[in-house]
Amino acid sequence: MAKQPRASAPPSAALDAARSAARNTDSGPAHPAPPAAGKGDIPAQKAIDTQALAASMPANLNKPLEHTPQAPVGQSAKPPSRLPTGSTPSELNASAKTGSVAPEGINATIGTLDRVRVDSGGQRLTTNQGVPIADNQNSLKAGARGPVLLEDFILREKITHFDHERIPERIVHARGSGAHGFFECYEPLTEYTRAAPFREAGKVTPVFVRFSTVAGERGSKDTARDVRGFAVKFYTDEGNWDLVGNNMPVFFIQDAMKFPDLVHAVKPEPHHAMPQAASAHDTFWDFVSLMPESTHMLMWQMSDRAIPRSYRMMQGFGVHTFRLVNEAGESVLVKFHWQPKLGTHSLVWDEAVKISGADPDYHRRDLWEAIDAGEYPEWELGLQIFTEEQAAQFSFDILDATKIVPEELVPIRIVGRMVLNRNPDNFFAETEQVAFCTAHVVPGIDFTNDPLLAGRIHSYVDTQITRLGGPNFHELPINAPIAPVHNNQRDGMHRQAIHRGRSAYEPNSLGGGCPFQAGAAQGFESVARRLDAKESSDKVRVKPEKFADHYTQATLFYESQTPEEQAHIAAAFRFELSKVTVPAVRERVVASLLNASPDLAAKVAKGLGMELPQPLPKVLETPAAPEVDQSPALSLMARPGDGGIRTRKIAILVADGAEGTSIGKLVTALVQAGAVPRLVGPRLGTYLGMGGEKIEADASMENSPGFLFDALVLPDGLAAVEALVSDGHSMEFVKDQYRHCKTILALGASQALLAEAGIPMSLPDGSHDPGLILADAAHADDAAIDFIAAVGMHRHLARDSDPPRV
Repeated sequence: MAKQPRASAPPSAALDAARSAARNTDSGPAHPAPPAAGKGDIPAQKAIDTQALAASMPANLNKPLEHTPQAPVGQSAKPPSRLPTGSTPSELNASAKTGSVAPEGINATIGTLDRVRVDSGGQRLTTNQGVPIADNQNSLKAGARGPVLLEDFILREKITHFDHERIPERIVHARGSGAHGFFECYEPLTEYTRAAPFREAGKVTPVFVRFSTVAGERGSKDTARDVRGFAVKFYTDEGNWDLVGNNMPVFFIQDAMKFPDLVHAVKPEPHHAMPQAASAHDTFWDFVSLMPESTHMLMWQMSDRAIPRSYRMMQGFGVHTFRLVNEAGESVLVKFHWQPKLGTHSLVWDEAVKISGADPDYHRRDLWEAIDAGEYPEWELGLQIFTEEQAAQFSFDILDATKIVPEELVPIRIVGRMVLNRNPDNFFAETEQVAFCTAHVVPGIDFTNDPLLAGRIHSYVDTQITRLGGPNFHELPINAPIAPVHNNQRDGMHRQAIHRGRSAYEPNSLGGGCPFQAGAAQGFESVARRLDAKESSDKVRVKPEKFADHYTQATLFYESQTPEEQAHIAAAFRFELSKVTVPAVRERVVASLLNASPDLAAKVAKGLGMELPQPLPKVLETPAAPEVDQSPALSLMARPGDGGIRTRKIAILVADGAEGTSIGKLVTALVQAGAVPRLVGPRLGTYLGMGGEKIEADASMENSPGFLFDALVLPDGLAAVEALVSDGHSMEFVKDQYRHCKTILALGASQALLAEAGIPMSLPDGSHDPGLILADAAHADDAAIDFIAAVGMHRHLARDSDPPRV
């Protein structure tokens, strides 16, 4: 075979380009990377070794022998290293949960049964999550002679397991992506909680995080307008704690009784099973138009937060109010916030729609590639801590999941950081089988009387039994705690543990009384006094009065957005409601919006070509005056990140005749800044630059269209520009970048591409467009500085227009 020509670009630029190409999973260069690219760069070395391993087996030499009577020994080859045969380079990142790299040539699941044997001699009695049980004699009751409480998760786990001793896709959050990592505590929080992750500064707790969409099925697209799940499993040394939240701090409903109705309404309509992964249809809007408590959540869902740029660039929230409990049994109330270090960023709707067609795995791929490349996503955990006395003075009820506690009332205290540094080895075994449950808490974390939370405490365990085939889902490796598990639960489907001994009950003497209950000092105990404990304990199906304020915080959210974000909310309502076929449903939604924002309702009505209806009647005509009218922290723009461009994908268009020196300089500058530049041409392979240099394109405009990139560079070189002008993909590439308010750098002759695409040289108000940079190729170094600064602004929303100008 003839030897392939090698690129003759500057050596440093060629190495940087090869390393950048190795950080992608959907396209690659036409030629192997130079061996020097792997020096000190694990993703590049993996690509080099994988290429070598594949090249060592150019054909199936055993294929002719399939027609002979005796089967041959299978063909094999020894890899240059262990990198090609691993699922992910991040397997080198070990923790107390993931362990280290798998031993070479060993399948640990077929080892001796010693690995699954359990001996409870001398051990405390625990739940399946490894939480010590203080009292195994009594159920949790409302008083000594009162009824047993639904929140007794220890009783329910024990009875549910017993009920299932003899012996499918998630209903919601079916499509997800996960990763391993760790949580590191910044400071001890022992004055508030005895929870294991917060006991000392620097304490590290392994975690597994699953991000998800809510409405779509497992095979649906990543970029749908939807709530995103943000679930964190802490493998603490006192059992597993699951903080199961979303990327929005509020929810559609106030009581779990309505959850099946909500999900039935937002899912594909049952008569024709459409639409998939979308809320733009009659049944959803019919439901929420009759549930005014949904209005606040609708503001969030119609905002840009519903179409995040990346899982790595969205907040997470615990949604409910929880309790922190210290060693003395004293408790305070808390809300949990995850703050991304990269800032909060989003897609625009047109971009999201196009991405869903080109790459429905966009968010999943983004998370995987960042971790494999060593750009580990990071969030800081913030707590809003307040007392019951403070909560009683708020104009809203903190047990209402449709409300937030504004940061102006209770500032967020940053207490630690979470880093995701290892991709799963197997999607099904880890991401698909992971089972989260709000009932999985540890000593130091407790519940409040939030009625939506109460239903979730019950529902999640029940769901996992159906999904994972029985009550032993906690024994699946991804769900197993790192704390020891010892109890008398036996049998059931998928039981893995082989218990020695004959006693499976407590108390016993045949097993020496083991496992024995832990007692109050070490085991989990519920807080005796709860919110409103002094009030009547009559059993009623009602909501507190403050729950009836359905609009105040919806108004707060809308009024706290920038004008550009408000325009996006109005456009989102317009699009979603344009899909509704029943005018009365559409009218009800607009009538509800009038109570939150007459300005927004008027914009939506105009966009739908309808007259403004009368506002919907309010349940609470005169709600309490809010403490906060505007909260800038609710805007995406309040969290721009550090302004860097790490992990951002930059497209550099190339063609025959492109000026190669400036391209090489830009590649080097962008890689040094942490970006992932890609040379994109009409096809893959080698192009000849205007000086005869060889330029390698590792992507094509066909397989990597413009809306997949965060910014665009257009090359100098008259011949290259003429070739790109003649290719219709180029025009779409440029138009989408401009329409989505991204930074464009045009070098020299490529300004003709802007003119051909109809790109305005100024903003709609006639002022300079900071996201449109024009420069000579000879000044590529200076242009790179300006370009990197502009890309760090994420988008140039002053360019935004509805409808788009190009």
